[in-house]
Amino acid sequence: MIVVPLKEGENIEKALKKFKRKFEKTGIVKELRNRQAFEKPSVSKRKQLMHAIYVQQLRREEE
Repeated sequence: MIVVPLKEGENIEKALKKFKRKFEKTGIVKELRNRQAFEKPSVSKRKQLMHAIYVQQLRREEE
């Protein structure tokens, strides 16, 4: 749980900025996106292989 200590008379907008900064540092959103977009290892290897083939073809065409 994220706790943002406030000083007396501190602006609510400043507190929100502090909260957002702390929230981003925890990496919760990044972790959530990775979990939602899970890719099987075989699929990711296949994508890497296809990309490598594509890059090789581009390099051959340049020469």
